[in-house]
Formats: sequence, C-alpha cells, structure tokens
Amino acid sequence: MDPKLIYFERAADTIIKNLQKRRMEGFYCKTRQEALKKALSFLSPGDCASSGGSMTLNQIGLMDALRADPDIKFIDRETGKNPEEMLDLQRHAFFSDYFFMSTNAITMDGELINIDGSGNRVSALIYGPKNVIIIAGMNKVTPDVHSAVKRVRGTASSPNCIRLNKKTPCSVTGICGNCLGDDSICSQTVITRRSGIVGRIKVILVGEELGY
Repeated sequence: MDPKLIYFERAADTIIKNLQKRRMEGFYCKTRQEALKKALSFLSPGDCASSGGSMTLNQIGLMDALRADPDIKFIDRETGKNPEEMLDLQRHAFFSDYFFMSTNAITMDGELINIDGSGNRVSALIYGPKNVIIIAGMNKVTPDVHSAVKRVRGTASSPNCIRLNKKTPCSVTGICGNCLGDDSICSQTVITRRSGIVGRIKVILVGEELGY
C-alpha cells in the first residue's frame, strides 16, 4: 500500500479522535466517491440543504447530486440572477437543515481554520443551519493553527483569487500582500476549536488532494 495513503489513514484517525474531544464528529473516506456517498447519507427526503463556495464540493460531485435530487430542497446560490438575489439566497442558507462546505485547513489537533471574504460561509459554520457537513481532502491537514493560517494565506488564497477573477496582489505574484482592497477574500479569520452544540459539525476527511 502507498505509504502516503497509510499516513492519511493514521493522521485521519488522530484527527477524528481530537474532533470528538471538541464535540465534533469525524469520518474518514478513502476516495471522493466514498465521501460523496457519506455526505449524502445524512440527508432525508424533505430536508433543506445549502452550501458555501467550494472547489472540493464540486470535485466530489456533491453540488450536481444536490441539484439533481428531487427529494431535497437545495438552496442553490448559483441560481441567483444578480448580486442581490445571490445575497438573499445566502441569507436563506441560515435556515437550512444541512450546510455543506469545506475548510481551508484543519489541524492535527482537530481545529478548523477558515479565512473568508464576505463571511457567509464562516457565519453558517458558526451559527444558523442545524447541521454543518465539512468535506476536506487530507492535503488541508496542518500541524497547528499557525501553520494552518500560513497555509491558507500562502497556498489557498492565491488560486482561489485567480478562480474568482479577483484583482489582488496574490493573484498576480502568488504571494500574500496582506491587501485591504475591494477584491480581498481575506476579511475574516475564524478558528473553530469546538462545536457549541454537540455533533452539529461533522467533518469528512478524504484520502485525496481536494480543493486548494
């Protein structure tokens, strides 16, 4: 077996145990196909689902699955015809039964680190939806909070700005410029060290490299 995959499993086992101490549930899936099946297993007919912006959710096929399921009411912000409609859809996400997202980084000790632009994603993580389901590739695992923040600003933010056509220093140079301009996607830095409600936050770790 590939030593890297063995490491993923062993590291995930450690993280899942630490998530439990933080009142969160953790799961490990070897592949994105298994992760998709696990994510959908939480839903029941009639449930309302929503999501934050995420490459990972797209890569595992979750967004397409939610849009195609007639038994799930999916609040799809991509259906907004203008910024005002998109904002309204994002606000309705706070009343959903399940909010799906990824995390920018997760530490071996089970802490979640997210840096957000508008704040809709981290807001829903903190409060609102009844359940939050996080899907994250093992490439997002870091030793501690300091390295997690460094990873987000140094590894994730630049490709995300390029993907979103943001005019930021990092989208040009690949290096964080600690910018304060209109296109900055680094407005809030949120460290989730525990879940206020036991089991509300569930983390699915995937033995692949997903997202940025």
